[in-house]
Amino acid sequence: MPDISANQRVEELHQQITHYNHQYYVLDQPTVPDAEYDRLMRELIALEKQYPQLKTIDSPSQKVGGEALKAFTQVTHQLPMLSLDNVFSQDEWQAFIKRVNDRLEASINIDDVAFCAEPKLDGLAVSLRYEKGVLVQAATRGDGNTGENITENVRTIKSIPLKLQGAIYPSILEVRGEVFMPKASFDALNERAIKKGEKAFANPRNAAAGSLRQLDSKITAQRNLAFYAYGLGFVGEQAIDVEVANDHPWLAGSHYQRLCQLKALGLPMCPEVRLLKNSTDCLEFYQNILAKRDSLSYEIDGTVLKVDSIALQKQLGFVARAPRWAMAYKFPAQEELTQVEAVEFQVGRTGAITPVARLTPVFVGGVTVSNATLHNQDEIERLGLKVKDIVIIRRAGDVIPQIVSVVLEKRPDNAVVVEFPQDCPVCHSPVAKAEGEAVLRCTAGLFCEAQRKEAIKHFSSRKAHDIDGLGDKLVEQLVDEKLITTPADLFILTEIQISTMERMGKKSALNLIKSLEVAKVTTLAKFIYGLGIREVGEATANNLANYFLTLENIQAADIEQLQEVDDVGEIVAQNIINFFKEEHNLAVVSKLSEIMSWPEIAQKSAEQQPLKELTYVITGTLSQMGRSDAKAALQALGAKVSGSVSAKTDYLVAGEKAGSKLTKAQDLGVKVLSEDDLIALLAEHNR
Repeated sequence: MPDISANQRVEELHQQITHYNHQYYVLDQPTVPDAEYDRLMRELIALEKQYPQLKTIDSPSQKVGGEALKAFTQVTHQLPMLSLDNVFSQDEWQAFIKRVNDRLEASINIDDVAFCAEPKLDGLAVSLRYEKGVLVQAATRGDGNTGENITENVRTIKSIPLKLQGAIYPSILEVRGEVFMPKASFDALNERAIKKGEKAFANPRNAAAGSLRQLDSKITAQRNLAFYAYGLGFVGEQAIDVEVANDHPWLAGSHYQRLCQLKALGLPMCPEVRLLKNSTDCLEFYQNILAKRDSLSYEIDGTVLKVDSIALQKQLGFVARAPRWAMAYKFPAQEELTQVEAVEFQVGRTGAITPVARLTPVFVGGVTVSNATLHNQDEIERLGLKVKDIVIIRRAGDVIPQIVSVVLEKRPDNAVVVEFPQDCPVCHSPVAKAEGEAVLRCTAGLFCEAQRKEAIKHFSSRKAHDIDGLGDKLVEQLVDEKLITTPADLFILTEIQISTMERMGKKSALNLIKSLEVAKVTTLAKFIYGLGIREVGEATANNLANYFLTLENIQAADIEQLQEVDDVGEIVAQNIINFFKEEHNLAVVSKLSEIMSWPEIAQKSAEQQPLKELTYVITGTLSQMGRSDAKAALQALGAKVSGSVSAKTDYLVAGEKAGSKLTKAQDLGVKVLSEDDLIALLAEHNR
């Protein structure tokens, strides 16, 4: 007999998982990441395996998903929509392969078993029913037996055909697949929501689920959902299981070929689906998809690997809630639970004071994460975050880890409010918040050691003066040793001073001295950019240089004159004026002007700036010239080069693998140029 603790734990798991199912499937408001849910489910299954008498018919382990919403009519699936079991490591995958091999026994060697491999889409499973080639019903998976009728909403999904293509198909065809929201659509949806002051969706899966459950299908139509088919349900007059597959001549005996048949009927099939020779190839497929995960246009959380032969699927059969012939091999979790141990404050180059959460280290997205930026006070208030809170942390690819939400039901009694500093945490100077901004800033400028370090790093960066050999660590050492306090001090460093720094020998010191000598000759645009004036990026610095021609003219300009320059609005103009008002900034600029030089800029005629009134955007990969070179060449002809497409864009230069910018340009009717078109344009104006 199980002891009381096992009974109690199973009951606790029943309650927790049922609660999370309700939040995830019914309310579309999950409060824990998938990794936490998976752990709880696996713990429950392990306990039920150890103590079979604790396994009940109402156990969450016997369900797939959650209950149907009562706002929609209910649909009973003629063939249940089952879930998939998961593995999370190569050892678990090999254990699955062993189980398959053992069950097949001597009928076939596992090394000869082909697999159909797919990305595991992070969306909502649906079933589409076609009768005589016409879409008559669409339903969610629901609890696996009963789902929600979402036909009107599914009809709005552009990738789903209302009538099948071709003339040969079963009289009744039920297609199973995943409805999802592409990343670009998700970003656009959240951008619109934020502008309207509405709540943004946490992830594309929630956005897709919420969109499918709109009672007004017009709203669903605006959400740009997509669909990929991954299998079949009911076919003809009887449920299609492998026992009757041969009674349907239309159906192939291969899972992969069936997907190809659906594609031929006009149903979308994920372009990453592959037919693999054996289970060894499955591991390579997993690694390849994991490597390209962030470049895909849709969210995935693993791979789905299925024995391809329908006959072998029949032989392997099913367990209560999943097929024995398929497995979801999931990626390392991108979301995890952890605790906020403290909130500290960092000072950036422009004096911005950024709160940073110090976390109990947690393995997420393939790395151990112990810190996450909180951006500003508004973000902390939006999250409702307190120190000691349990939070969901997310890390996707190389993206900086972020806190997605606070798990309020796990808030400890000792949680405390985050207190923002009244003084700079580095130099203890007063802090201030500009009107209309959410960011606190230190008012000390270069006198603040933190700003000093970041200002020098920016000055020496590749896009500014590209001082080779002057890495971030060396800058920090030089400032800490009080050998430099401003960018101008770089040019009076000696070889002996540099060589005494950690990991800097005589040769490295000599090379840095040479790099500093080369950096003395620059351009006015790079000089302005290198000063690190707030919100003055490369393009704005270039526009200022070409408009005013000299540094003295820029320093003497008033706010109205500055706003005559492209990309310079009232806020940027005021930032420029404020920068040149500060005595310590003027002292640094004066010293740099004595050390550095740049060629005089001649006033360009209208003939020399034929693209002056035009705005270009560059996207994708250019094979004949770099994007930075293309940008510089267009700017030299007077064009404005923007980073985003809008109604004001005149031309989009689209290289290889152009993404959402190309789509937006086409939607707005913006003229699109190829790289060859750009080369021809530049050649025409540079004769």
